This record gives sequence, structure tokens and C-alpha cells, in this order.
Amino acid sequence: MSTIENNLVEGNKAYAASFTKGDLALPPSQKYTVLTCMDARIDPSAAFGIPLGAAHVIRNAGASARDAFRSLVISQQLLGTTEVLLVKHTGCGMLTFDNDTARGLVKKNKGEVAAKEVEDLDFLAFPELEEKVQEDVQWLKSKAVEEGVRVTGWIYEVETGRVRKVV
Repeated sequence: MSTIENNLVEGNKAYAASFTKGDLALPPSQKYTVLTCMDARIDPSAAFGIPLGAAHVIRNAGASARDAFRSLVISQQLLGTTEVLLVKHTGCGMLTFDNDTARGLVKKNKGEVAAKEVEDLDFLAFPELEEKVQEDVQWLKSKAVEEGVRVTGWIYEVETGRVRKVV
């Protein structure tokens, strides 16, 4: 077992030893979804005050609305959420490259076969944070499936732990 696997097992033992919330309902009790980045510096439950069972938390690279759309539809249509808080963050890796750079790195690190696998992949990087928050919120609001769902956009500052509303 790797060190990382061992950490998972041991961490889970400690968690399970005092776990008392096995009776929570499947739908989130507060009927909202947080879409945020997969960045390891973000702890959504702690940073946004989300109790266990209260909300869905969807994470992907850059908090991309397009990448998360399938999960958002499931959250709303099958599990009854009515609000989306899209939270991108300062210092995001998605601000540091474009598609050509990412494809070039795959080719350099993994070779031609791997490069072919990502040649049409849009990595959904972006050059400007606040603009991308606004764009993703507008994109979500333009979808018929999102009608009647409140969508807001936020920026989390990894340097301070504070969040601010953009739209």
C-alpha cells in the first residue's frame, strides 16, 4: 500500500470512529450547489461554512461551468437544488496556460500517443479571473435547464481566505 493509500485508510478510521451522520437524506438539506476549483488550497466546507449534508460541492479545474454542467443538471433535476454559487479563486493554475501549452506539455511528458488523445481537448483555461466568473455565470443563466435557479459568481482569495461577490 502506498503512503497516500495508507493516509486514506488511517484518516478514514479516525473519521469513522466518531461518525454519527449516516442518516442524512440524499438531497442536500439547504438545496444549493457550490461549484469551485479542485485546487488543494480550498477547503469548501470550512471556507464557505457548509455543514455535512447541506449542499452539493462540485469541483473541477478552474471551477468550469461547462465541465460541471452534467453534475449541475443532476443536482437540480434529480436532487432538487435551486441555487448555484460558482466560486473561482485567485492564483488559479488555469490562469497560467492555454490549450497549446497544455497540449505541448502532454506531448513532451507522455509522447505522441498521449498527445493524440488530447489534440481536440479544450482545457478551458482562461486569462482573466473576474471576466471568467461573469462569463460562466452568464453561460449557466442562458441554459433552459437553469431557468428558476439562482446563479451567483464569487472569487475566493487564497491569500486571505476571504470571498467576494462578482455577480
